[in-house]
Amino acid sequence: MRTRIATLFRETDAYASKEITICGWVRTNRSQAQFGFLNVNDGSFFESLQVVYENSLNNFDDISKIRVGASVEVKGVLVLTPDMPQPFEVKATAVRMLGDSPENYPIQPKRHTREFLRTVAHLRPRTNLFSAVFRVRSVAAMAIHSYFQERGYVYVHTPLITGADCEGSDQMFKITTFNFNDLPLDEEGKVDFSKDLFGKQSFITGSGQLQGETFAMAFGDIYTFGPTFRTENSNTQTHANEFWMIEPEMAFCDLQGLMDVEEEMLKYVVKYVMDKCPEEIDFCDKFVSKGLKDKLTALLNSEFTRISHHDVIDILKKANVKWEFEPDYGEDIAKEHERYITEHFNGPVFVTDWPKEIKAYYMKVNPDNKTVAAVDLLVPQAGELMGGSQREENLDKLLERMNEMGVDKDGIDWYLDTRRYGGCIHSGFGMGFERLIMYLTGVENIRDVIPFPRTPRSCDF
Repeated sequence: MRTRIATLFRETDAYASKEITICGWVRTNRSQAQFGFLNVNDGSFFESLQVVYENSLNNFDDISKIRVGASVEVKGVLVLTPDMPQPFEVKATAVRMLGDSPENYPIQPKRHTREFLRTVAHLRPRTNLFSAVFRVRSVAAMAIHSYFQERGYVYVHTPLITGADCEGSDQMFKITTFNFNDLPLDEEGKVDFSKDLFGKQSFITGSGQLQGETFAMAFGDIYTFGPTFRTENSNTQTHANEFWMIEPEMAFCDLQGLMDVEEEMLKYVVKYVMDKCPEEIDFCDKFVSKGLKDKLTALLNSEFTRISHHDVIDILKKANVKWEFEPDYGEDIAKEHERYITEHFNGPVFVTDWPKEIKAYYMKVNPDNKTVAAVDLLVPQAGELMGGSQREENLDKLLERMNEMGVDKDGIDWYLDTRRYGGCIHSGFGMGFERLIMYLTGVENIRDVIPFPRTPRSCDF
């Protein structure tokens, strides 16, 4: 039975001087006349295992020729090496190659650019950087579930195919079973979607919020965590056409309670990842973003500032800074503004009470009738990480707002039932999972925290 390398690192003393079997992929092979060193990684742990093989083995010459990328089975004895950089090594008694690798294997033991590694996304998890990133991604996903499950939230699988328009149909992918070369048309010459599979125009979801709200009206506290899709033709470092979202919805919760949950959840996830992935965080701190550990530790120890959008604009206008985009009370705030505000308060900042003209119809309008009970969380070095709001629970006010914004009510009458039948104050937020991973690792490009990124003109693998 094979032993995972992670087990050897975590329970070293229990395996000292014992014979073990490990299987993995060769990172390097340094062969000399009398002995050689295999560096083997099996994917269970960030660090690799050093295997020493000697010329007393009957297939020493064959082992010496094993190339980078090959898979091997190693039997040997675990030897403690307290005076060496590595805590232990395996002295091989047998080495068997399981799968060969050619000389042109793309991931050679040298520095590769991230741009190149995106072209071999199926192989890049074998590098140190992406081993760290995707292990952090896995652990962070578990942290999300742990946080909500420990607090009694119900995990809801909202549909990926939907007729509900939450983010605006211009931002959503359309789906159809029609033959584009023979489209059925109605009397006005428009495509007749009544003859399509679902009997109407359908989309790939841009958010599970609307369906999530209906479950919050039954279970109280729920969360969704799954893929979402947007059609933005954007090639920035922070946008992708397919990404994952965490979207909790909480009944009987106002905007202040919402911010309490956002702060607690983020601190929980950051601590969870730092506790479970110390090697990965150390690597990212050293090679990806110097000061990463200090940044994450500072977040854990900080009190998140709460300030209105109006007061943020006041600060920005008074700042002795030449802005690329001049701040305005009725507008969104730019990246440069986000950076300044987090530096001004030396920590994370909740920006609340946004102008209603730039926010969605489902957000609760404040008594001033100029702003809505919305909030964005800004964090140092990353900017916006979460966005949420208290939802409008009053049916008449919601309908009035939808009319003002020209929102089509025909496809979401079921959503309005959440206000008709026992509606209550409720709130929710969304957090892009990839933005979180970028924050946790210091990686600056969203393409490098998604296993197989989907961006404009890029749908490979």
